[in-house]
Amino acid sequence: MSLRQFEYALAVAEEGSVTAAAELLRVAQPSVSQQIRGLERELGVTLFTRTPTGLVPTVVGRAFLREAEVAVSAVRRARATARAGADELVGELAVAAQMGLGTRQLPGALSALRLRFPRLEVTVFEEPNPAELERLARGGVLDLALMAGPCGEGLYEGHHLGDEEFVVVLPAGHPQLAADRVALRDLEREPWVRFDQSSALDGVLRDVLRDNELTPTTVARVSQTATAVRWAAHGLGVTLVPASAVPHGHEHLVRPVCPVVSLPVVAAVRPGAGPAETALLDLLRLETWHRAAFFAPVS
Repeated sequence: MSLRQFEYALAVAEEGSVTAAAELLRVAQPSVSQQIRGLERELGVTLFTRTPTGLVPTVVGRAFLREAEVAVSAVRRARATARAGADELVGELAVAAQMGLGTRQLPGALSALRLRFPRLEVTVFEEPNPAELERLARGGVLDLALMAGPCGEGLYEGHHLGDEEFVVVLPAGHPQLAADRVALRDLEREPWVRFDQSSALDGVLRDVLRDNELTPTTVARVSQTATAVRWAAHGLGVTLVPASAVPHGHEHLVRPVCPVVSLPVVAAVRPGAGPAETALLDLLRLETWHRAAFFAPVS
């Protein structure tokens, strides 16, 4: 097996077709097909199955691709380390954020990082499931992760950046918008827009509802914070999100809650981090980690 085969298989999984993968990789389509067939022969398994919507990984294929992703990431990091100079860095930086954390802070820090290292390729993704984020960290896929707590204990060093306060999003015209803070008990009869049950955000909401002896009516579950905010704004229900995850234009529908709900934001970085990870960590420290006071109504 070769690194090229791993990269081709990952591209097919990402794009859903050999043709699209070839375009992404800027190679001829027959080359991708040949590499995938050769890989399947060598492994003795079928990695992809054809469906009406395209190629999708088999159960065995998904397991193989997880390990292939780890291997490819490790090689890219090794290349970046070898090619790093005093004034230039070439390679790939893999960054993950627990969904909803660093929504406003991460883009600014990454923009500054790209100005410092213009040839650095940065890959960023949100991961709602903390268990999956932990798995990626332990697999060595991530260079830096923003989390609400420890990550990859013994493998990553945690750096506390600040605290992320949660806010409630209310429909336009809701009577609680007149308050500086909303008492959670006053939301007892409200329907809730919630998140996927395996997500960290829904875990926060479950704890909040339990601690305040609330039994919610769930009207919808969504996978993105921006969707939850917009649906709440349109009157479907109320929702609870990190302050920095509130999209611009919706601030007037947001209020801090009482008692305060907050989580620590931790940057998890591998010990002996390289210049890119170190620079990004320094830039994240310069960002303002939101408290929710600025959402209070203006008198």
